[in-house]
Amino acid sequence: MLPEAATFDDLADRFRWTVPDRYSIAVDVCDRHCRGADSGKAAAIIEELADGTIRRHSFADLRRASSRLANALAGRGVKAGDRVAVLLGQQWETAVAHVAAWRLGAISVPLFTLFGLDALSYRLADSGARALVTDAAQAERIDGLLPDLPDLATIVCLGAGSSDVSDSGQRLVSWDAVLAAASEDHTPVDTAADDPAIIIYTSGTTGKPKGALHAHRVLLGHLPGVELPQRLFPKPGDLFWTPADWAWIGGLIDVLLPSLHHGVPVLAHRGAKFDPEEAFALMARHRVRNVFLPPTALKMLRQVPDPGRFGCDLRSVGSGGETLGAGLLDWGRDALGVTINEFYGQTECNLIVSNCADLFPVRPGSMGRPVPGHTVAVIDPETGAPVAAGALGPIAVRRPDPVMFLGYWNNPEATAAKFVGDWLLTGDTGRMDEDGYVWFVGRDDDVITSAGYRIGPGEVEDCLLKHPAVAMVAVVGVPDPDRTEIVKAFVVPVEGAVEGHGGEAALTRALQDFAKAHHAAHAYPRRIAFVDSLPMTTTGKIVRRDLRARG
Repeated sequence: MLPEAATFDDLADRFRWTVPDRYSIAVDVCDRHCRGADSGKAAAIIEELADGTIRRHSFADLRRASSRLANALAGRGVKAGDRVAVLLGQQWETAVAHVAAWRLGAISVPLFTLFGLDALSYRLADSGARALVTDAAQAERIDGLLPDLPDLATIVCLGAGSSDVSDSGQRLVSWDAVLAAASEDHTPVDTAADDPAIIIYTSGTTGKPKGALHAHRVLLGHLPGVELPQRLFPKPGDLFWTPADWAWIGGLIDVLLPSLHHGVPVLAHRGAKFDPEEAFALMARHRVRNVFLPPTALKMLRQVPDPGRFGCDLRSVGSGGETLGAGLLDWGRDALGVTINEFYGQTECNLIVSNCADLFPVRPGSMGRPVPGHTVAVIDPETGAPVAAGALGPIAVRRPDPVMFLGYWNNPEATAAKFVGDWLLTGDTGRMDEDGYVWFVGRDDDVITSAGYRIGPGEVEDCLLKHPAVAMVAVVGVPDPDRTEIVKAFVVPVEGAVEGHGGEAALTRALQDFAKAHHAAHAYPRRIAFVDSLPMTTTGKIVRRDLRARG
């Protein structure tokens, strides 16, 4: 989408949005590549399984599989506007499921496989998901949730044979069986660019997670912010990979969908745990040219001795979620052979600021300059007026903007609170210098940034309060050299609970295991301190800054 230009200023001056009135992500990333002489033979997804098996899938394969699944879902009552949840990892079937939902005009809901049962139950219930695409292991995990999910009429399950689809509610069906029985002919629903396409849940400081509802145009809105940090992506020979899970906006809409839009193959592989040496070997093995690496992954890669021995040949590296320092940038030039381009955004309005060392100097500590097409400013929160260069204030984005969300699902109050006039508040404080570089200063809220994940303390607190040993709890982020922050819980235990569990160490392990099982394995408290009381305001609110000061 970005025009050819010799300088950034020229590029920004020449940029114009091209968002048609009628637009479907499914057609864009799939069907349009299956027309003409090539007929979709080009590689779309190259998948390396855990056992080393390589599966190659073309755009024609994606059209056939997504058409079959769309027909199968339609046959079970799924229609335009219904929600289709996708609880799978970084794999071929994840892409098929999302495209199938969009073919129907339905709204996909990506879900992270490391979510605990409470987190899954809330998101499935809040979205009113009518169908779920998952695998046998996840289906077994959520079996006990089904009585509380009356809207969930169909579960399409990978790895389920004919003997496994006879549950009393007749909700569970086999992926292989339904695809085999369905036609591979399907005409996608004619959707408007502003029609809803996806709900991505984002954590906040208080209350339940909010579902950011995006329109089909969100993919087009992402393109400039993908192309700029990835050195004017795409170029001949490009192949994209990220260790970020496709359940998050960083994996799904920063990597997978823009690549498919441009006809660039995507590598699908995500280990159970990030292994930096295996990551280097994987990128070399598949000749990966473009990567999105969260800062925590970069810090782990930096610890690998002599990375040149793997033979990686990267053309571009983008990173976002935390500010990169000069040391990490220097390491990237030495070890990876490229300047790491940092970018910035959030689930509600993503990839709006970026660096691009090919077009302007990277200033260590800065997130970059506003991506062409997006009006970004540091504003006065009362008046909405941009402040003077160098002054602190909320970082904001002006609407309308094709990458901006439609609103929070079933939460108009939270949607309204996100705006000051036509400015969307990111929730971050920063400054903009005289040259237009944006500098992150701090968050306006208590969201914890850990290993690239944004973790809302309220959800973790709600989970821990369900444990019978916990009387009160407050959760904060504390600094960590590798993860930026880690989750720390300050727990007021029920009288006798510590002794009853065999001491603080044993109770700590019990609470950590409880949080992993019921909330999320990536968001459990890595540290727990047992206290007699919590600092509170006169109105009964927890003073988290006092807890953060304790470290």
